[in-house]
Amino acid sequence: MSQPTAPLASPLLGAAPGLRHAFFTRDGGVSHGIYASLNGGIGSADDPASVAENRRRMAAALGVEPSHFLTVHQVHSPDVAVAETPWRQDERPRADAIVTRVPGLAIGVTAADCGPILFADPAAGVIGAAHAGWRGAFTGVLEATLAAMEALGAARGRVIAAIGPLIRQRSYEVGEEFVLRFGRDDPANARFFAPAERTGHAMFDLAGYIRMRLERAGVAAIDDPDICTYEDDRFFSYRRSVHRAEPDYGRHVHALVLEG
Repeated sequence: MSQPTAPLASPLLGAAPGLRHAFFTRDGGVSHGIYASLNGGIGSADDPASVAENRRRMAAALGVEPSHFLTVHQVHSPDVAVAETPWRQDERPRADAIVTRVPGLAIGVTAADCGPILFADPAAGVIGAAHAGWRGAFTGVLEATLAAMEALGAARGRVIAAIGPLIRQRSYEVGEEFVLRFGRDDPANARFFAPAERTGHAMFDLAGYIRMRLERAGVAAIDDPDICTYEDDRFFSYRRSVHRAEPDYGRHVHALVLEG
């Protein structure tokens, strides 16, 4: 039986003791067509049995039971769930980040262009996972994740943050109102926009914006592989699916777990 092949790893998280983590690609699953093959998106229109098998394979790759492979119902918010025990899929909290200090609970976020960020304070035994699209990053999901980790005993000065595959500036065109929104919040945000070919549009550096918010929040150890989900067919991409006029798209799960 095929298993997830060569998920991406963060050198910083990989060197940390007591952790397992993975930024999964779309390889090694059972889904077909536009979902081929490791689609972990519960909210997609894929066959639920295929999604369940894909998530079972990802859980196995992290060494946990499927019931202990946790994600949330993401709503592009700054809200954070604290995982203390497993929850059923139909009871997933509505949030965009998860934190835990419980060994054996794998926590993850789904993404298909948005930024998945995995956090760990190995010394405190506290981990987190955040889904940071532009709206979540703009409204504070990264800072909220760090605050929730601190409430569990972490120290943000020790936290490692790994930014996963996401849509990069060269592929992320946005409209004028988007640029104005960021400018009204902070004129210095102009540095995250480059000219686009179309008049009235710009290219947005989501990864750079995420890194700035992390650094400003006190995180010093940050990984970023500079992989673009839109350009790289190893990854699902919402924007690419729109440009190809596809009816739906798959989702990755990117996750980590404290070893028991």
